[in-house]
Amino acid sequence: MIIGIDHIEIIVRDVKEYVEFYQKLGFKLLKWTEHHGGSAELQLPGDDQPIFEIHQLLYEENPGINHISFKVRDIDATHKELKDAGIAFQKDVHASPTTGRKNALLRDPDGWRLQLSDEKRGEGQVIQR
Repeated sequence: MIIGIDHIEIIVRDVKEYVEFYQKLGFKLLKWTEHHGGSAELQLPGDDQPIFEIHQLLYEENPGINHISFKVRDIDATHKELKDAGIAFQKDVHASPTTGRKNALLRDPDGWRLQLSDEKRGEGQVIQR
């Protein structure tokens, strides 16, 4: 079962510039990582706020929202439930090598990228900047 928005991934040309901008808006910097060519995770104060993952633009992408990830309690059960309901997945449940989290990838009817993410956040790679 989907229980909320886990994160929104935004692709940008200058990660540091975006981090500084969102910090001025009140977002807290959670961590820097090497995920996706270099990224940062930011979150507004308060309970259950979604995380903004700010990622470096790579050659095959356009700046903007890359995907929205939905938080789930039991990713394996939710994945099965959605497949049984006729939802097609681009990539079934798998562990991300950089974040240590279990995810599953899908697209909506117009082709926008969506993701399921296990609510348990792994330690993954943390880079100090």
